[in-house]
Amino acid sequence: MKEYKYKINGNNYTVAVGDIDDNIAQVEVNGVPYKVELEKSKAVKVVSTPRAAAAPRKATGEKVIASKSVPAGPGAVVAPLPGVVISVAVKVGDTVKASDTVVLLEAMKMENSIRAGRDGKVTAVNVSAGDSVLEGAALITLE
Repeated sequence: MKEYKYKINGNNYTVAVGDIDDNIAQVEVNGVPYKVELEKSKAVKVVSTPRAAAAPRKATGEKVIASKSVPAGPGAVVAPLPGVVISVAVKVGDTVKASDTVVLLEAMKMENSIRAGRDGKVTAVNVSAGDSVLEGAALITLE
């Protein structure tokens, strides 16, 4: 039995809740047993958007992973950890400030805003939404 202590209108009550069968609960209030009928609740349907269980694949069957194949030069904005690209906020030719978010990356069920890190002009976008990237992969290149 779970025991709870309440103070109602200055009076102390010790309430112990025991087994619940169907919609009848065994309850003791200050040592006096009661059978409490619970209101039947309506079934709740939980709707959620399922996440992909595995990495996305190309038409050929190989995994879509942007590896470190794009050289991470001095102007590259790299992935700080492996994850899936949710969105790319810039395109080639855009001018960005150091604090601007350029890519939104999902890693470990958390959304991470990847910032430019320095002022510059976008010369290359190496990823697109839905791509899986490894740590250190060049996401975009700045001039």
